Amino acid sequence: MSPPPRVVIVGGGFGGLAAARRLSRAPVQVTVVDRQNHHLFQPLLYQVATAGLSPAEIASPIRRILARQNNAEVLLGDVTAVDAEARHLRTADGTTIPFDFLIVAAGATHSYFGRDEWEGPAPGLKTIEDALEIRRRVLLAFEEAEREPDPAIRREWLTFVVIGGGPTGVEMAGALAEVARHTLARDFRHIDPGSARVVLLEAAPRILGAYPEDLSASAARQLETLCVEVYTGSPVTQVDGGGIEAAGRRLAARTVVWAAGVQASPLGRGLGAPLDRAGRVRVAPDLTVPGHSGLFVIGDLASLDQDGRPVPGVAPAAIQMGNHAAENVLRALRDEPLASFRYRDKGSLATVGRRRGVAMIGRLRLSGAVAWLAWLAIHVFFLIGFRNRFVVLFTWAW
Repeated sequence: MSPPPRVVIVGGGFGGLAAARRLSRAPVQVTVVDRQNHHLFQPLLYQVATAGLSPAEIASPIRRILARQNNAEVLLGDVTAVDAEARHLRTADGTTIPFDFLIVAAGATHSYFGRDEWEGPAPGLKTIEDALEIRRRVLLAFEEAEREPDPAIRREWLTFVVIGGGPTGVEMAGALAEVARHTLARDFRHIDPGSARVVLLEAAPRILGAYPEDLSASAARQLETLCVEVYTGSPVTQVDGGGIEAAGRRLAARTVVWAAGVQASPLGRGLGAPLDRAGRVRVAPDLTVPGHSGLFVIGDLASLDQDGRPVPGVAPAAIQMGNHAAENVLRALRDEPLASFRYRDKGSLATVGRRRGVAMIGRLRLSGAVAWLAWLAIHVFFLIGFRNRFVVLFTWAW
């Protein structure tokens, strides 16, 4: 009896896990390879960065998630190369993993637009390590301000800059303002945390550029009620340990967070396929790499246009792509033609703070507390594991 076909999935994020689960009853051997041993709920990373949640509340071990799936195994490894012709991939420690079908869901990381030296003074927010580093810097800033006698330097410690007005930047700025004005309001004796200055910078004419103009304007107004200073049309030209320069002005700040851009995993460059400007692989409509049957790319690493617009790099799209890639693997095993992927947009949501947010669900547009409740319900629904959902709900309710 011949061994079952080997399906290797690179990445244990939303797309990779969706593909693995869809193949749970298929006559295949599934191997999930990830450089981390946990699945991370990235949309809530900013809550860890601002001390609202602990890392364990938004992370679940991949092995535990797939523990009851008898045809699945999990390998810890950093995939560095894929040989599509020889049908194997290689990890950083030299291990070779053969495959019959490959689903690459390696995700994305920060993009500093060619200014990688900015990463030190302005960390991004993609991993638990990033979130913990930002949290360390934020809390340390208040501690340094508490013991600083010079008012000018104290002001620098109490100035927080978020670069990038997308959902991550908006959520981060709102959370920082609430940390200062609510969470830490009574914890210090020599400073008033509520006097902290939170600045959100966006190079485009408005924040949340992918949202309709009315929701973008609503988000800006809600941020202003939290005393967040929002500056649009302000591209950053310099970032260092003492602050930033934007639109010809210097702003002194000891804590800067980068939320301005992302770039695809470098693994995509080794797949022998055309890439877009962000380094994402231009996949065929059935999510395969052109010229390589059985090699699928999904999630943030995939570039695919639909109805003249790119499929967004969000969790629902990654999940749908993962399910579709798995279905096409089953089609291939049955010698059936592969089906084209069709993204079903279930809406876009962003929180601006407690009881504040914006949401676009089909033609329905929500703002304020109703949007925040919708955001909360949907994000908690996607959390893996009952314990995680219960803890997150209890923490926010408290």
